[in-house]
Amino acid sequence: MKAQTTSKDSLILRQEVVGARRPSNYFWAVIVSIGGLGFLLAGLSSYLKVNLLLVSDTSALQFIPQGVALLFYGTAGTLLAIYLWLSLLWNVGGGYNEFNKETGKLKIFRWGYPGKNRRVDLDWPLEDVQAVRAEVREGLNPKRELFLRIKQRRDIPLTRVGDPMSLSELENQGAELARFLEIPLEGL
Repeated sequence: MKAQTTSKDSLILRQEVVGARRPSNYFWAVIVSIGGLGFLLAGLSSYLKVNLLLVSDTSALQFIPQGVALLFYGTAGTLLAIYLWLSLLWNVGGGYNEFNKETGKLKIFRWGYPGKNRRVDLDWPLEDVQAVRAEVREGLNPKRELFLRIKQRRDIPLTRVGDPMSLSELENQGAELARFLEIPLEGL
């Protein structure tokens, strides 16, 4: 989540949220694409008795059982790669958090998967916001997130999922938001 203050006299705070378009997701999409396509071509080569792979000799592969297993894993890997590339294309989870003192509104916008709920667009009055809450959990699967506590609703997550930010970055963003909204910061 990248914070930036914009507009007249700092009356609007807008935080961009990175969705699926993170460098690690591009890396895994490329790796899974290469692996899935390689397995698929090796399995097809064993069936067709023609070497479809330029980097390896597949003439020793028998279709039953090796080729069938390679086709299965190649199909699964290729489908996973297609899913990853489509998630990157659609930027699933990307969007922004906007806090507007001029209109007195909080707007949270995220992109989802295609369909009738592709655009997740939530609005609340700023006076319903009670606090900014930071949640920090260390260990094997660390969790560092910012939440907004809103009256009579569950806490709303503000940070991206899956890529924990540093403690100093979490503290700075939480403090900046709490200062801007003039509400308490909890959990640090």
